[in-house]
Amino acid sequence: MSLKKGDIIPNFSLKDQNNEEFESSSFFGQIPVVIYFYPKNFTPGCTKEACQFRDTYQEFQDYGAEVIGISSDDQKSHLKFAQKHELPFILLSDPQNKVRRKFGVKKALLGLVPGRETFVIDKDGQLIYHFNNLDASKHMKKALKVIKDL
Repeated sequence: MSLKKGDIIPNFSLKDQNNEEFESSSFFGQIPVVIYFYPKNFTPGCTKEACQFRDTYQEFQDYGAEVIGISSDDQKSHLKFAQKHELPFILLSDPQNKVRRKFGVKKALLGLVPGRETFVIDKDGQLIYHFNNLDASKHMKKALKVIKDL
């Protein structure tokens, strides 16, 4: 079951790239948040997507929004990925795909690859935009436009 526009985002906790516990309740209901689910660290499309979010991160921050990337990679992989590409935002490890399932993110390419989906949540914790496309180049642009329009 996928989340739909207008749904309140479920709370969750996961480990971030620094092996610290991230509690979604510390963001949801307080500031706008962009959560993007991606297949795997260091792959060409995921690297391109992460770097696009990196290059525009200050714009998201200027609009009061936080960016969070989630994949099933472990914390150590996230830390290396963040360091190598100088990613200033939070990367969360979802090894059992519990949060991916909570959001209803489906697999892509005939079920062979974890899906690439972006969710924009307003400051009240409500889903206002959802984008599902394996093309990594479109996610940041669409998310930033929604954040600017808030």
